[in-house]
Amino acid sequence: MSRIIKVASAQTGSVESDDMSSMVPKAVSMIRDAGERGVNILTFCELFLSPFFPNQLIEDNDRFFTSVDSEPMTAIRDAAKAARVALVLPFGERANTGNYNSTLVTDASGKVLGTYRKTHIPAYFPNSKSGGTGSYEKFYFTPGGALPVFDVDGVKIGVQICNDRLYPEPSRVLTLGGAEIIFMPIAFSVYSDPEHRNSIWELALRSRAFENGVYVVACNKVGQEGVRKHLGRSMIVDPRGMIVAEASNEREELLVREIDVGQVSAMRKKFPWWRDRRPDLYGAVASH
Repeated sequence: MSRIIKVASAQTGSVESDDMSSMVPKAVSMIRDAGERGVNILTFCELFLSPFFPNQLIEDNDRFFTSVDSEPMTAIRDAAKAARVALVLPFGERANTGNYNSTLVTDASGKVLGTYRKTHIPAYFPNSKSGGTGSYEKFYFTPGGALPVFDVDGVKIGVQICNDRLYPEPSRVLTLGGAEIIFMPIAFSVYSDPEHRNSIWELALRSRAFENGVYVVACNKVGQEGVRKHLGRSMIVDPRGMIVAEASNEREELLVREIDVGQVSAMRKKFPWWRDRRPDLYGAVASH
């Protein structure tokens, strides 16, 4: 049975200001555009309200974190509610238990359905080549402890933030939990090896879609931000692992695609991973 919805990735560009409010007008504009184009669920990219600060060691970093009810977040949520657009809204979250790399999920009525907190926190050494800043996320973020599935207006979704996508296990857990779409907010740059980084960009996105029989909606930042060049190429991948829409690697844009969520169950029958799985043999994956 067909279940047609529209999904969108709001591919935003470099951020020059540490003040999160500076990104609100752009976010609101893209949300209104999404509403006019009939989008049901919209995602922004990882930490899109600020520069990608984890590529530096900044001890005084409170300004990069906020709460769900802060002024910038409320303005964005209000715009989405007015446009009747459900949100996958990434932000640096300040909480009593630590600071998190998070994503808030709301439905089309503006109701908060919950928050996903990035579970796989990376750290990469820098090098002396152009763009080789490294990444220091482990200095900034507490890892999340759950893999929730959200019911967004009748569609089951999961969220994986950037580095999370490189691990097949959590995406499988989300799919076993009923997820039909996995939204992936990302801030992927070319670092000091643009040829390699460009070539591997789509691999994890297509793999997670294909091996689980789900849609993947990936949203990446684009453009030069200081010495860091973000790749863009936000994309939507169908349950067969096929790229059905891809954004530019040069400019901001709202990538919109109509998808049939009903194809999830259809593709799983065609590629019967669930029928032929052998979880009785996979214990070592979870225990090591």
